[in-house]
Amino acid sequence: AVGFAQTTGAIVVIVAVLYFGSVITFGCHDRIERQRVFVIFLLFLGAAMFWSGFEQAGSSMNIYARDFTDRLFFGWEVPTTWLQSVNPIFIILLAPVMGMLWVKLGARNPSIPVKFGMGLVLLGVGFLVLAWGSLYVPENAASDPAIGVAMTWLVVTYFFHTVGELALSPVGLSSVTKLAPRRLVGQMMGTWFMGAALGNLVAGLVAARIEMLPPEQLFSVVAGIVVGAGLLFLLFSPIINRMTHGVK
Repeated sequence: AVGFAQTTGAIVVIVAVLYFGSVITFGCHDRIERQRVFVIFLLFLGAAMFWSGFEQAGSSMNIYARDFTDRLFFGWEVPTTWLQSVNPIFIILLAPVMGMLWVKLGARNPSIPVKFGMGLVLLGVGFLVLAWGSLYVPENAASDPAIGVAMTWLVVTYFFHTVGELALSPVGLSSVTKLAPRRLVGQMMGTWFMGAALGNLVAGLVAARIEMLPPEQLFSVVAGIVVGAGLLFLLFSPIINRMTHGVK
């Protein structure tokens, strides 16, 4: 299964590179279109990086909840899967707040690459919280649901992940439709979801390492990678923003 997943991931990356290369070389009419499509390619990479961490909610983070978290609540054992509801609850509560914030900022609204950088950095901060909590996991936690760290660590992690998702996901969906040449909007939206699929695949491969690596080490590595990617978006945001040619 691991070999199949790795091969599939390599094929998706190759297809994406070939597709974007062919569109930029042969499918664009002018320099503006080429640069905007290249920005979409960068957003594709950023989305894949983001979802490779975020979608561990159903894999490594679920294992963390099962094996390393104290899930007893007034004597009742909270099912592991119930913690999957934290992110949707935060989405419902925070989406209107984030939407009003972007509207209120108006002309001071952060650019597309800045929001992507913010999303990736916040994702990494969430994993750093989880890595920090992992340092306090007692021995034999996996054998007793009453032995482990507080569920608060996961809730705080989901909070940061949700804010990061709200900064990146809807912005990416909107940006692709605006940046893509009108005749290629459907295909370009397909590449966005291909990035999400690639991220899910990588998330599964990374989560498979949780039984071979201490959780604090695994989550620290994931945090370092996504924060690094976010900082690159922030660092090069002026250049990327110029390549959008006015698309906000």
